[in-house]
Amino acid sequence: MDQAVVLLLLTFLVSLSALMIFVWSMSRGFFGSGETGAGTIFAPGERGHVEDPALDALGRRRLQDAMGAAPAAADAEELATRLDADRSSATPALVCLTLAMVWLVWGSVFGLLASLKLHLPDWLVSQAWLTFGRIRPAHLNIVGYGWCSFAGVGIALWLIPRLLKTRLVGARYALWGAGLWHAGVTLGVAALLAGWSDGMEWLEFPWPVDILLFLGGGLMGVPLALTLLQRKVHHLYVSVWYLAAGLLWFPVLFAVANIPGLHVGVQQATMNWWYGHNALGLWFTPLGLAAAYYFIPKVVGKPIHSYNLSLIGFWGLAFFYSQVGGHHLIGGPVPSWFVTMSIVQSMMMVIPVLAVAVNQHMTVWGNFQALRHSPTLRFIVLGTMLYTLASVQGSLESLRSVNAVTHFTHYTVAHAHIGLYGFFSFVMFGAIYFVMPRITGWEWPFPRLIELHFWLVTIGFGIYAVWLSIGGWLQGVAMLDAARPFMDSVAVTLPYLKARSLGGGLMTLGHLVFAGHFAAMVLRFGPRRIGAAALADLRWTGKLQGVKA
Repeated sequence: MDQAVVLLLLTFLVSLSALMIFVWSMSRGFFGSGETGAGTIFAPGERGHVEDPALDALGRRRLQDAMGAAPAAADAEELATRLDADRSSATPALVCLTLAMVWLVWGSVFGLLASLKLHLPDWLVSQAWLTFGRIRPAHLNIVGYGWCSFAGVGIALWLIPRLLKTRLVGARYALWGAGLWHAGVTLGVAALLAGWSDGMEWLEFPWPVDILLFLGGGLMGVPLALTLLQRKVHHLYVSVWYLAAGLLWFPVLFAVANIPGLHVGVQQATMNWWYGHNALGLWFTPLGLAAAYYFIPKVVGKPIHSYNLSLIGFWGLAFFYSQVGGHHLIGGPVPSWFVTMSIVQSMMMVIPVLAVAVNQHMTVWGNFQALRHSPTLRFIVLGTMLYTLASVQGSLESLRSVNAVTHFTHYTVAHAHIGLYGFFSFVMFGAIYFVMPRITGWEWPFPRLIELHFWLVTIGFGIYAVWLSIGGWLQGVAMLDAARPFMDSVAVTLPYLKARSLGGGLMTLGHLVFAGHFAAMVLRFGPRRIGAAALADLRWTGKLQGVKA
């Protein structure tokens, strides 16, 4: 047997064995009480108290009524510590989230232009930088490295001191890192529009730009390590595991993928999809799930359903995800054993995905009425549902029989958007609505705009994903029919591409509403309702009236 086959097979067997040993160790109580671990995000006496700063005072009362009566008091000292932790992370988190909003708007504009060009190919072609071949990679990199990365890091910087119950250490490193990362994305997009590209999906930025991103990302991760050393908690909540893993995995992935001249030919294609898939699964997924595991329990006021199940989800992701990208190369000039092993690990991903799905669903079970009141919960629960859909769909797409139809079609594009937009972006939307009142000490000035944003992006994305999936499947069926000319597979997609642009237009409008509302909050426009959201949790005790937000 080939040595490479043996090595990869052993890697898989070790991963599977390690997961079984981990499950056994939890059953023996080696990781402590799951109940204790799940409750570390709550202060003593805080369980039963809802928390959603995106709501005004009336909305919070309605949410509390929906969840039942709250206990009389929470621990005043720990709540004061939490408020101090929020202050320490406010500046770097605000900088990252502001830059995320800027890139969200630009990414939406470029994405809509690229979508329109698919059914209006002669529109805006007089300038080279406006052609589809430059607009589309600019959109992808803006969304991935601009909006998603800044949003994820901003939320991570805000969560870390809360989860570790201490002040954020090294905020200045995060600020310098954000500046370098922002400069890298700006220069990278300019290079792509000028025609300077490395030519691989997710790796289009020229290598000099990659240096800025690597240095910036490393600096933004420094506060995690420094704050961990100063933590005031003995047990690390599962969200810390996800955040630490994502902030450690991504620099390794990015560095290996971008070393100039290291990968050539077939090896380069293999590395491309190793990186492309892992950027989603080992960078954005950990950041998104870390946020979901914190905000869902905090909003409903009760711990996660099964803490041990959350740990299985984390380690399942760590053990099985790293090699799933190979199924994008089915039919390519790569060894069949490599593709087969990728398919096997793709199917094994069902384990952590179901662990997350069951956990999140059961946490909200019996309290779905809270979705009517909490905008944070509405966005994040929908996002986690789409995480389950995207992940199971991805496992099925790895099967050769399904891949034969979906490969090289718009179906794959729809699938990618369900993961990166439907899951990650929706979770980030909800998280930003939660944290911004804590960061600014100012409530969202126009609550109805939150609802408008939700319905615009939900309906728009529903149109986008459903119709593009149908059109992509029909495209694949047409390409497999040897009796039909290739142009039939192009013509059959046109109505679905127009639906994609309609959905994308609604999503872009929703993003403009979101960005405008964000700007109004930061600039303190709108009704003056300062302090109510920022101090609502402290008023439970009646002992901290003198604390200022």
